[in-house]
Amino acid sequence: MEVIPALQKAKERLITMVDDHKLRGETVQVAIGTLSPEQAIGKPDREDFALLGGKEVMIEAQFKQHFGQSFTNQPRSFHGLLDDVLNLSLDTINNRAIFIATMNAVCSYLGIIGKVRHCRDQEPEDCGKEIASKLMSQYGKVKIGMVGYQPAILENLAKTFGVHNVRCSDLDARNIGANKFGITICDGSTENKNLIRWCDLLLATGSTHVNNTFDDLYKETISQNKDFIMFGVTGADIAALLGLEIICPLAR
Repeated sequence: MEVIPALQKAKERLITMVDDHKLRGETVQVAIGTLSPEQAIGKPDREDFALLGGKEVMIEAQFKQHFGQSFTNQPRSFHGLLDDVLNLSLDTINNRAIFIATMNAVCSYLGIIGKVRHCRDQEPEDCGKEIASKLMSQYGKVKIGMVGYQPAILENLAKTFGVHNVRCSDLDARNIGANKFGITICDGSTENKNLIRWCDLLLATGSTHVNNTFDDLYKETISQNKDFIMFGVTGADIAALLGLEIICPLAR
């Protein structure tokens, strides 16, 4: 039995809703442009966010005065019709980023999701504290594996759960092997299976849908009966369409 990738499954559900609302045939413009760091995240107190270091950028789609965002390390601007986006091949990072940002905007327009823009200024720091607090309240002092380095979240997980109960992987070579808040960042391209075996709960960035690592992560986590939660605005639409758990308390 063929396993349908999560993004493809979400796409099929979105297309059904687009057709039900007769949006496909309209001459609707979808404009996507790369946001500057200040546009995307404002001016937080700390300077170690990926957006501020030029490691990743955020693109933003606009659909009928509704917005959707997506992280990517391969940005590409796009301007066209909704139907053009629905027909994009999902076999490249830049196409997946465009599609996911657009899907977030369309889902916002249809009322499927609410807040879809990244938190700004001091809010990312507050977000990290709130996520750590919520996870402690919901799960107790479990071992957490984090896929995708986000400094405010990782620092607060380390403070709340203890450095010996938190591990993190990332795909950015500049982070791999670095010590962050007492935690050595491991290589996400080779160590995620070990991370999942070790943890009780996997907290994975929604950007895994863009870099095409989500399906392997999710399958491995569920097969080992571990809890799985996404974080961040990128995965808001996919979580809503597929009924996945996501935590992003201060999105706008």
